[in-house]
Amino acid sequence: QVQLAESGGGSVQAGGSLRLSCVASGYAYGRSCMAWFRQAPGKEREGVARIYTVGVYADSVKGRFTISRDNAKNTLYLQMNSLTPEDTAVYYCSAALRQYCSGGFGEDEFEYWGQGTQVTVSS
Repeated sequence: QVQLAESGGGSVQAGGSLRLSCVASGYAYGRSCMAWFRQAPGKEREGVARIYTVGVYADSVKGRFTISRDNAKNTLYLQMNSLTPEDTAVYYCSAALRQYCSGGFGEDEFEYWGQGTQVTVSS
C-alpha cells in the first residue's frame, strides 16, 4: 500500500524559511518521479517542483525553493526560502511510479498523493 506522509508545514513571517518532508512507503521510491504541488484558498492546485534526479521548478518558486530526495530514507524534501504571503497554501507530496519525470506538472501523471501540510506566510 502506497503511503505519502508530509510534515514540516507551519506559520512563518514573510522572508522566512520552512522545510517540508514527505516520507514514502509501499513502493520502489527510488524509481519514481516525485513532486510537490500546492493549493491556495480559492485557487486550483499547481505544481511547484518535481524531481527524478534533477529538480525542475515552477517559475513562481525558482531561485527560492529547492527540491531534493534521499532515496536511502525514502524521503522527499522541499526547502522553501524567502517565503511570501503568496506562498500560503496546502502543500502536497505526489508520486508517479515511473523511472523518469515528464516535461510538465500535469496532475494526471501522479498516481499517489499525500494528505497535505499547511504553510501560512504572514506579511
